[in-house]
Amino acid sequence: LQFLYLIEWAEGPGCFQHSATRGGLAEMGLDNIDQLIETCLKCQHIPEADVIALAAKAQDVFDDEANVHLVAAPVTVVGDIHGQMHDLLEMLKIGGYPPNTNYLFLGDFVDRGYYSVETITLLLLYKVKYPRRVTLLRGNHESRQITQVYGF
Repeated sequence: LQFLYLIEWAEGPGCFQHSATRGGLAEMGLDNIDQLIETCLKCQHIPEADVIALAAKAQDVFDDEANVHLVAAPVTVVGDIHGQMHDLLEMLKIGGYPPNTNYLFLGDFVDRGYYSVETITLLLLYKVKYPRRVTLLRGNHESRQITQVYGF
């Protein structure tokens, strides 16, 4: 059994831009990705420079993916997280941590919960480290209009 998904990629004013070159994790300033994941698993912020490098590397990973993407089964499908970091941690504890488990996250990673920044940071770290094991779909809460309403 395989799942298909579509990603709508919007470009234009306000989209994330970066000037970093394509390269490995060390070249993007993420040679300490395991330490960053451990920090996020404790519901703590990572340094701003690492967040910037992570965003740039994540954009490269997403740019390299096709709009229609095959997800290897078996896969654990996770619905709206909405910044509920403790729920995400419990799900990872029960289902297994990447790369031991394939994950398909259905979007709406932020807003409502107290740990929105930590939640999306951890998911992006896993996506960058295990791009074939972690699939992230953009939900409506990952759009400018909704995040302006909810304050992310």
